[in-house]
Amino acid sequence: MILHIVPRGEYRPGQDIRPVPPTAFVHCSDYGTVHLPAGRLFAGRTDLLLLQVDPAALDVPLRWEPGDPPSPDGVWFPHVYGPIPAAAVVAVHEFPPAPDGTFRLPPALATHDRGQPASQS
Repeated sequence: MILHIVPRGEYRPGQDIRPVPPTAFVHCSDYGTVHLPAGRLFAGRTDLLLLQVDPAALDVPLRWEPGDPPSPDGVWFPHVYGPIPAAAVVAVHEFPPAPDGTFRLPPALATHDRGQPASQS
C-alpha cells in the first residue's frame, strides 16, 4: 500500500484523485516516510486524512522518485502519474498531528505491513 495525504474538505469519496498543477503526478508516501511531507507541507493543519491506496488497482504509471527538494538521506516517494481511481482507495484514516505538532502513523497503520522501502538503490 501507498499513502496519500489530503485535507478533509478536498476529499470526495467515490471520486478519482487527480494531480494538482503544476505537478503531473499525485504525491504519495510509504509508511516510513509519510511524516516528511506531512510536516513540511501541512504543518499546523488538523483537518487531514490519510488515504491508503492499493498500487495494484492503479491503471496509470507509479514511479518511485526522489523528493523535491531531494533528501540528503536518499528518500524516494511514490508518484502516481495520473488520477488515482476511487476504487484504489482501500481505507481512509484521520491524520491529526501529535500534541508536539509532528505527524505519526495512525494507530491502525502503525503495525501494518510497510510495503516498499523508503530508499531506492
